[in-house]
Amino acid sequence: MNAAPIQRVVIVGGGTAGWMTAALLARALGKAVQIRLIESDEIGIVGVGEATIPQIRHINAFLGIDEDDMLKATHGTFKLGVQLNNFGRLGDSYLHAFSDIGLPLGLIGFHHYWLRNRRRDPDSDLWAYSLNTQAANEHRFARMEKVGDTPLGGIKYAYHFDAGLYGQYLRKRCDPAVVTRTEGKVVEVKLREGDGFIESVRLASGERIEGDLFIDCSGFRGLLIEGALHTGYESWQHWLPCDRAMAVACARSEPLWPYTRATARSVGWQWRVPLQHRTGNGLVYASAHLGDDEAATTLLANLDGEALGEPRPLRFTTGMRRNAWQRNCVALGLAAGFMEPLESTSIHLIQSGISRLLAMFPDRQCDPVLVDEYNRQTRFEYESIRDFLILHYKATERDDTPFWRQCAAMEIPPGLARKLALFRGHGQIFREREELFTEVAWLQVMIGQRIEPQAYHPLADALDATQLDGFLGDIRTLVGRAAASMPDHARFVADHCRVDP
Repeated sequence: MNAAPIQRVVIVGGGTAGWMTAALLARALGKAVQIRLIESDEIGIVGVGEATIPQIRHINAFLGIDEDDMLKATHGTFKLGVQLNNFGRLGDSYLHAFSDIGLPLGLIGFHHYWLRNRRRDPDSDLWAYSLNTQAANEHRFARMEKVGDTPLGGIKYAYHFDAGLYGQYLRKRCDPAVVTRTEGKVVEVKLREGDGFIESVRLASGERIEGDLFIDCSGFRGLLIEGALHTGYESWQHWLPCDRAMAVACARSEPLWPYTRATARSVGWQWRVPLQHRTGNGLVYASAHLGDDEAATTLLANLDGEALGEPRPLRFTTGMRRNAWQRNCVALGLAAGFMEPLESTSIHLIQSGISRLLAMFPDRQCDPVLVDEYNRQTRFEYESIRDFLILHYKATERDDTPFWRQCAAMEIPPGLARKLALFRGHGQIFREREELFTEVAWLQVMIGQRIEPQAYHPLADALDATQLDGFLGDIRTLVGRAAASMPDHARFVADHCRVDP
């Protein structure tokens, strides 16, 4: 038993980050700790992320959440992937789908057989072997673990939802005997003499709240991790030059797509996230190339429905805190760092940060060995996601604007350069350790943005032409039939999780 167990956890900030943290800590630790969450209704929530990736389903399952109930409460829909438009060239479109593509055969991945086949059929479509893509193209959805009794994997999915409503949903599920919410603004942070640990925070009301472990969910400002502990921030703007966003909701349009859409514009890109009651939209752009007024005009001119308000401006610097865990403070969400929502990683980074904290949950001493390992793993995760996002900008043939010419010409991190060289030369993709994005994810973006391998694995030549045709044809047939068997996405939502009028 630890001699000095954590007994009081103080979370500064609510929203998705704060309430996800409270819910997961309460579920994992029970009444062994008392959790105090401080938030102010006067402080707005950024809420740019309304799209998720499939890992969120693990968290919901851990919390015992009924999926349909959650989606109904958050006006949610289902997500099969991200459609990326105009990134390689103007007019290009592909889906970064969550599902597997094809089937591995022998010792090598499916894509090597597809690459071999493309030598004789240049128009061969990689996504004809993706169940998620075929379902998305027809606006269909179903929960499908496997394709019948075949070895093909089924549908892998995530959600679109109102992030603010998701935070409220988690708040309602927190046991008030474990999690206490306090309304108020933190106006002072007191550090302990000697080791500089956070001892307490003082609210505008005068109340002082002490704790053993502090979680900073205060957003971009990083009230504790930066404001009090001066941890430092590492900017990646030289690789990811966008530093502004305009966000606005518009009326729902038809059909109800089961995917997020990201469309590259002359500067940056525009997101579209379909919910049951509205569509979330935003333009991510670089202020060095586009003014705010022009950005708002561009966004409003490219909506699928009537705008439901005025565009809301956001400012950010892509990057991360030099340490996400400093002394007895752990930063989560926007307080830890920011990745633009091109691949919907914002909520996942909250989730993984909490999971990592639970795996290394300290005592009151916060052993530096644990702190260092947490920060090492966090940095690896952030940097691997960063490189995946950079790929979307670097792998472009667009030269129609100074912004895209800058992206195409920029130097990239060594790890990303190595990945690109391996794929260009040999069609090889290697997933490093526990990086978030799989080989199939990297494959889709590289092929979708016209990176062509010079060779495929020689083992793909083990099949003769007839066997190769049969192998590929059988998969296409199974995928097509499975997609055609699914109901319309809007019908599925209406039958399972429709929001009452």
